[in-house]
Amino acid sequence: MRLLDHRKKIVNDPDALAKIIAGLKAQGCKIVVTIGSWDMLHVGHVRYLMKAKEQGDVLIVGVDSDRAVKVYKDPSRPMVCEAERLEMLSYLECVDFVLLVDDVDEQGAWQYGLLELVHADVFVAVEGSYPDEQIADIETHCVKVTILPRQAETSTSNIIHKVMKEFLNPLITFLKERGLV
Repeated sequence: MRLLDHRKKIVNDPDALAKIIAGLKAQGCKIVVTIGSWDMLHVGHVRYLMKAKEQGDVLIVGVDSDRAVKVYKDPSRPMVCEAERLEMLSYLECVDFVLLVDDVDEQGAWQYGLLELVHADVFVAVEGSYPDEQIADIETHCVKVTILPRQAETSTSNIIHKVMKEFLNPLITFLKERGLV
C-alpha cells in the first residue's frame, strides 16, 4: 500500500483507523504495528521502520504523546514535539499510517490500546525494549511479535548525553569560573 500524500498518513481518529485496517484486512493485507517515541529521528529509527515494513503489507506507527514520553523516559523529553514527530514519520515511504498514542499510565506502563484497536498480524519491537512478561502480554493482542536488534549505534539518549557532556557541561564550567552563573 502506498499513500502519495503524506498528510493522509497521519490519522487523528482511532476509530477511522480501525475501519481502514478492517477494510485492508478484508483484502488480505498483513498488518504490522510498532510504537515508540521517535524523538530526534535518526538512521537507526529509519532502518528499524524499513525492517518492520518487511514484516507485512501495511505498517502502522504509533507515536507516543509528549505526556507519555515524559512519564516513561524523562521529564525533559521529548526533544521534538509530538506534532513534528508525527509529520516526520509521515514522510517515510515505508510508513503507511501514523497515529498519536497517549496510552501510558502514570507509572509508565503501556496499556496496549493501539494493538487492541487494530489487532495486528505482527508487532515489531527493538530487543531489550520490553521485559519478557510484557512481550507475553503483547502476544495476547496480536498474531506474532518480531524482535529486531538495534539498527545503529546512534540513539537519541546518547545524542542528548553527548551534547550535555561535550558542549553544555564545559560551557557551564566556563560560566561558573567567571561568576556568571
